[in-house]
This record gives sequence, C-alpha cells and structure tokens, in this order.
Amino acid sequence: MKTCKKIVAALCAGVTMMGVSFAELEGWGADLDKALEQAKKDKKSVLVEFTGSDWCPPCIAMRKNVFSKKEFVEAASKNFILVELDFPKGDEELKKKNDPLATKYKIEGFPTVILLDSSGKEFTRFFASEHPTTEKFLAHLKTALEKKDMD
Repeated sequence: MKTCKKIVAALCAGVTMMGVSFAELEGWGADLDKALEQAKKDKKSVLVEFTGSDWCPPCIAMRKNVFSKKEFVEAASKNFILVELDFPKGDEELKKKNDPLATKYKIEGFPTVILLDSSGKEFTRFFASEHPTTEKFLAHLKTALEKKDMD
C-alpha cells in the first residue's frame, strides 16, 4: 500500500511539473498572427522564441534565467511583442500546432529566436543560449534593433 501511495504521489508531482514546464510565460503570447497584428498597432517588432520547454536543457535554462524574469519581460516589451512557440514532447497537440511555423522559418535547433519587424519580415535570428543572462540578451536585442534601423 505504501508503494502505491508513493507511485501515485510521484505521478502527481510529475504531472504538476509538466504542467508548469509548458505553462505560458507571463508577458508572452503563443499566437504569432495575433502578435504581428499587435506589433503593427503598437509599431513594435516581434520576438519569437522556438523552444522545447520540457526536453531541451538550454531552453529550460533560458526560460528559468532570462525569459521568465520580470525585468526581462518589462524591458523587452518596450520594443517587442513576445511570442513563445513551444514544441514539448509532453504535448503532441501543441507541437503539431506549431510545426508549420518551424517549417516556415526553417528552425534547425532550439532555442532559436527570430526577430521580425511589424510586417512579419525577419531581420535576425540566433540561438537564445548564446546570450544566457538578462543583461546579455537585452544588449543583443538592442544591437539587433540598431542594425535593423540602419538598414
């Protein structure tokens, strides 16, 4: 009986953790079309993160150390509409929904970040894990915007 209780407890904990791993981040959307509409209205760019929230170690680290931080969301949201497109192994339906976008944008690895202007035109892409802190990531975004504005 004790063994059964331990197994049930472990399963419940696992399900809870899985739910947290691909819960939508505060300040982030999951619909690229809506984000592009909002970007046009707000005259902002769009930051799209392609992630594997429940299986990709660099993705998990970026979420924990950068993307979930209030200071990151507040600073990045001044210039970007934030979108997370998740490809979790634990949610086949969500992965299937996002697969066409991974194909469209030719995603070759995770976590990939693509920056789009308000019309949906890509102006840069990079692996998020190249900039593993809030400060480094925000500095990279600033540089990317400056280069875009010079073009």
